[in-house]
Amino acid sequence: MSTNPLEYAVAAQEKTLDLLRQSQDTAVEAVQNWAKAVENAAPDRPAVPVLAAMPSPQDLVKNTFDFADQIMGSQRKFAEELIKVTQNVVKTTPVEAPVAK
Repeated sequence: MSTNPLEYAVAAQEKTLDLLRQSQDTAVEAVQNWAKAVENAAPDRPAVPVLAAMPSPQDLVKNTFDFADQIMGSQRKFAEELIKVTQNVVKTTPVEAPVAK
């Protein structure tokens, strides 16, 4: 295990993302199995009326996440600019982390 805090944080983030992907894959598989069961149990379901001008679910998801990406990009730029303009306010001196006894 690394003693570098950033490396530790990155490793924790990677593990978190792996667990998230695994749980998402499990959820998608469960919903897929449910959808197949419903489709097989009731093959002649009536169509649900939808307004012709309504965007598709795929378009809604894409639009929502594209917007979220833009917000995150803007927030990242803002945070980086704040760090840049304040980096000389506090002087720091690197020290070794204390070792647990």
